[in-house]
Order: sequence, then C-alpha cells, then structure tokens
Amino acid sequence: MRAISSMATRHVLADLAEAAAAAGLPLLQIESVGGVDAARRVAAGEPFDLVFLAVDALQRLAAEGHVDPASIAPIVLSEVAVGVPTRSPDAAKRPEGTAFANADELRSALRRASRIGYSTGPSGTELLLMIDHWGMTDEVRDRLVQARPGVPVARLLAEGEVDLGLQQLSELVGQPGVRILGVLPADCAISTVFAGAVATSSSNAAGAAELLAFFRSDLAASIKSLHSFGAP
Repeated sequence: MRAISSMATRHVLADLAEAAAAAGLPLLQIESVGGVDAARRVAAGEPFDLVFLAVDALQRLAAEGHVDPASIAPIVLSEVAVGVPTRSPDAAKRPEGTAFANADELRSALRRASRIGYSTGPSGTELLLMIDHWGMTDEVRDRLVQARPGVPVARLLAEGEVDLGLQQLSELVGQPGVRILGVLPADCAISTVFAGAVATSSSNAAGAAELLAFFRSDLAASIKSLHSFGAP
C-alpha cells in the first residue's frame, strides 16, 4: 500500500508502519514531502491509499473529493518549539518546560534575532498570523527566513542561515547543530493535529482503514511519545 505525508511526521509514521507490519497488517510505503506539495499531488489525482497531513489540509482535500471525509482520524499532536544554533555535533534533546516564560519574552527574542527561521507548514502559517496579530510584521519581515519545502528549520540553524528557529518539536529533536530551548509558552503556544485519511483513489480502502485504526491504538502510543508527539 502507498501513502504520502508531510515531512513533520515522516519518522513517527515510518515507525508506526513498521510496527503495523510486524502485527500482520498490510505493508505501507510512505513518501514524505513538503505538506504543500503532498496536498497538491493528492489534489492532482495521484493515487494513494492513505494521506497524512494537518487536519485542516485533509478537510480541504475531503471537500474536493480526494479523501474520504468519514475516514479522517487524528494521529498525533505536535507542538512548536524554539531552537538556536550550537556547534555541538550531538543530537538535540527535548528539554523540560518552555522556551520562554510568556509571549512577551518571545516577542523580545524575535526583536533581537537577526534571522528567524520558520517552516512552510501549518506551524509557519500560525507563526506569521501571530506576528501579524501582535503588529510586528513590518518590524520583522526582512528578517524572516522561510525554509524551502521539505527542508527542516533545523538545517537552517545548523548551517548558520538563521539564529532563531521555530518549528514542530519533532523536527528539531535529534538534529545536530541545534539546541532546543523548549516549546512555546501557553499564552502563545502553537500546536498542530496531524491526521490520516483514506484516499478516494485507494484500491484497498478496508486495508487502509485497518492501518489507520492501528496508528490510533494504544499499541502506537509509545512510538508517538518516543518521537516527541502528544496524543491529539
């Protein structure tokens, strides 16, 4: 069976697919690309059995008839975290707590940063909306650096292209050249629910639905936690 996903969930989905196969479920091959590209390919009619994207992206595809709306199932909750460059080659670890005490401290950090990295995915969209809500768009516009589709913000940090980066926690954990400060504080938190859905082009909708059920089962919970995702 064949699936497509955004980059943010590529590692956890690969491990979930491996666990499902070990449990006797159909083998699932997952291609992970930028979320915008994934949605475009599904909308263009490319055949898949399963599609894994942010919930709102799946809802748009469902409205256009590309995925079964009744099959949309939340898989993981992803929080946005803040990272800075480091010369350490060690894999970045998730710290306890938040990057800042409150939104005021985040705004101060954005003002101090010379280059601010953010993603093309839902976390980047929410960040831009939040900056605009704060009336800071003109102040930081020239210092915003959007990662290219399929390129993690962690790479921008590690290669010195930005000195402050905001992206899904799961995309920063385990990356070299990055120190994670923590997730965003409660008064400016950004989170995304990633879900799966059966594509209307699937030749095995029943098998695809069975895989989705496994991905949401208690057996999958420890795998999601290992990859720094929460329960949706």
